[in-house]
Amino acid sequence: MDKSIFIGMSGAKQTMLAQQAHANNLANVNTTGFKKDFAQARSMPVFGEHFPTRAYAMTERPGTDTSAGALIETGRDLDVAMKGDGWMAVQTDTGEEVFTRAGSLQVDVNGLLRTSGGEMVMGNGGPVALPPSNSVQIGADGTISVVPMGGPPSQLVEVDRIKLVNPPADALVKGEDGFVRRNAATAIDEPEPADGAMRLVSGFIEGSNVNAVEEMISNLQLSRQFEMQIKIMKTADENSEATARLLQNLG
Repeated sequence: MDKSIFIGMSGAKQTMLAQQAHANNLANVNTTGFKKDFAQARSMPVFGEHFPTRAYAMTERPGTDTSAGALIETGRDLDVAMKGDGWMAVQTDTGEEVFTRAGSLQVDVNGLLRTSGGEMVMGNGGPVALPPSNSVQIGADGTISVVPMGGPPSQLVEVDRIKLVNPPADALVKGEDGFVRRNAATAIDEPEPADGAMRLVSGFIEGSNVNAVEEMISNLQLSRQFEMQIKIMKTADENSEATARLLQNLG
């Protein structure tokens, strides 16, 4: 069998993986704080007992686009968006501290401040816990103030401060759960230190940075590439059958 059929097969496989990445981006076009993923493949020459005339396709994942999405005004006191760089620190169900820019927050029945996905928002000394209150205000530096239950509107009490961090962009990687964390090469033993220079905008959430038109065009282009790879495989198979018939006739 001609090795070109494997070349077409490897190309078709990587094209499908790229389609999955772009489809996931498109599916999250309206997800708060979502950061789109890149998809890329490169040719890899095959060396052996022959000249390297064949080149397989190999997947590369260059990373995630961490550029900011558009700010969407909601007017809700518990909605916050990062102003410029930085991330909010939250804690997953497993106790791991991860980073997000999805700032649609809520208070559960136990007074814990959580994201819309249920992750606990981290403060100065751990998860943020709020006492019973009439209202909650979040300042630009992440400071959380409340009006105690039954107290006058002017009686603001500072409760905690949302932990805002700003690790180096090249030290971050997005996991399959959608959260950002330090990669293995730059992992540190202690929790990420808070950065007092980071700022929030209250009453807004950050939209996804996905461009729906770009993702749709990319998927159409990948569909054509997939068809081309399938055609290569079909042509290689037809050539192999023709060669086998020719050898039978010669015999």
